[in-house]
Amino acid sequence: MARRKKIYEGKAKILYEGPEPGTIVQYFKDDATAFNAEKKDVIEGKGVLNNRLSEFFMTGLSQIGVPTHFIRRLNMREQLVRSCEIIPLEVIVRNYAAGSLSKRLGIAEGTQLPRPIVEYCYKDDSLGDPLVTEEHIAAFGWASQQDMDDILSLALRVNDFMSGVMLAVGIRLVDFKIEIGRVYEGDFQRLIVADEISPDSCRLWDIETGQKLDKDVFRRDLGSLTDAYSEVARRLGVLPKSNVTKPTLIN
Repeated sequence: MARRKKIYEGKAKILYEGPEPGTIVQYFKDDATAFNAEKKDVIEGKGVLNNRLSEFFMTGLSQIGVPTHFIRRLNMREQLVRSCEIIPLEVIVRNYAAGSLSKRLGIAEGTQLPRPIVEYCYKDDSLGDPLVTEEHIAAFGWASQQDMDDILSLALRVNDFMSGVMLAVGIRLVDFKIEIGRVYEGDFQRLIVADEISPDSCRLWDIETGQKLDKDVFRRDLGSLTDAYSEVARRLGVLPKSNVTKPTLIN
């Protein structure tokens, strides 16, 4: 399809004007960033893998009735998505202590939490995406109380789905983050899961060995990020199991 006007370029994706009104083409880059873009690199094949993995998860969510922005994959690096108004929050669901939660609360990484914990960060790279409370969200008008109830419900449904899918292939879903968008149908508004769901936005550990299969491989210099993401894709059936190097994808 013909490339249209660029709307936005972020750290991991580029958004282009879609072929029909109300659509956007989402292009997955090979760029990898960490620590609020203080660490950067280009990882060959990363965008291809994230495109396919996000398609896999978004399609699965749609099949169980969780609304998403995903329409269809266009090619190896692009997918067609529904345009929506992004709520300026990162919604984080934690099942095990890791990362910033461990640092803030002094809980050893890998400790199972008593229940899934949902946290919110204000989306602003210049501020480092600070942690905020529901009181902040209400006071500054980022989302209504009804929105927050719906966001919590969506986040926990995504967690149930993702945890089960990962457990079935021997992977522990430690935590993940999603973004939520608003779409309008006449006077009616509803919330949908937007952006992406991929190893870039999840912490994934092998249940048997504890091996990290997510962006912590890049953050902590633990090996090949492409190999880690390819392993996730192979286990989920997105890549053929015989593939040991390049991400040759199933059509």
